[in-house]
Amino acid sequence: MSTTSLLVRKDSLPTTRLHTATDQPLVDGQVRVRIDSFALTSNNITYAAFGDAMSYWQFFPSEEEGWGSIPVWGFASVVQSLHPGVAVGERLYGYWPMASSAVLSPDRLSPGRFTDAAPHRAELPAVYNQYFRCNADPLYTTDTEDLQALLRPLFITSWLIDDFMADNDFFGASTMLLSSASSKTAYGTAFQLHQRKGIEVIGLTSPGNVAFCESLGCYHRVVTYDALDSIAADTPSVYVDFAGNAGLRNAIHTRFANLRYSCSIGGTHVEQLSAKGAGKDLPGPRATLFFAPAQIKKRTAEWGAEEFGRRMVAAWRNFLATVTDASNPWLHAEQHRGGEAVQAAYAQVLAGKGDPRTGHILSLYKQPGAL
Repeated sequence: MSTTSLLVRKDSLPTTRLHTATDQPLVDGQVRVRIDSFALTSNNITYAAFGDAMSYWQFFPSEEEGWGSIPVWGFASVVQSLHPGVAVGERLYGYWPMASSAVLSPDRLSPGRFTDAAPHRAELPAVYNQYFRCNADPLYTTDTEDLQALLRPLFITSWLIDDFMADNDFFGASTMLLSSASSKTAYGTAFQLHQRKGIEVIGLTSPGNVAFCESLGCYHRVVTYDALDSIAADTPSVYVDFAGNAGLRNAIHTRFANLRYSCSIGGTHVEQLSAKGAGKDLPGPRATLFFAPAQIKKRTAEWGAEEFGRRMVAAWRNFLATVTDASNPWLHAEQHRGGEAVQAAYAQVLAGKGDPRTGHILSLYKQPGAL
């Protein structure tokens, strides 16, 4: 058997190539999974953009200098097992390479999950090393796999952003400014924030996405990037930056004299992540990167793992019911199967093109389930 991977140049994200390698035999305690499907969103582009700074390239290291595998979220099936606690045929949800298969070293098994104990992952954030066993996963349903792959990791981040803001009394602000308002993590965050009393949620977006953002019903106002002056400059506000657009960040820090907090989530504008205005020399509060695993760790310690899970499941089900509302569905999944199709979809997402209602589900198998 062999594994096909999509590799990306770390110093030139548009540069990709397909690589096929012969699979090595498993050793005791390992399992091999077939990666059946995974989502590709701007969140994954953020992983690549911050790959060196935040160790994302280290999860699935490439053996080729200068090339990396971008982590993605999706579903896989166990096709070989030398671990007594993991059976062939078991279905898993988790963090994968952009590849047709992967090898895991399951440890700390429970009915609902296990951890990959591969040595190179030992020092990496634990939240990314967990694999959920679908037959005991409270968030799993067979008919929503595509939406889970597309939205589950993003919504968990959204839920944590909302919780972080509430945990800090919104830094004394009454208005939340969300850039890249048509992105999935932004509107997931807006969905949560909209339920908070006394907080106005303003979505910032390009003219072409105004109608879509307004149709979601989770923004109190939608404002185009060139119309910031329609928002009072003395508004006590928090900026939640999903775009990574340095010029926009600078404009917001300059205009809003009562900016209480500036939170950076990711970067859909990859080319501007290191541009002028993206760093420290900004008026007002320093832009601070939000790191979801830190809030997970804090709340798990405060609430306990069971209560953390209960709250997250309840929020997810509420969100999913709205996203899939037959009268106004927010999202539909588009399938891309085979190496060339995966490459093309990656280029499209990297360029930020496409309909915001479309989510991309990829597989490096042309036929689902085929080895």
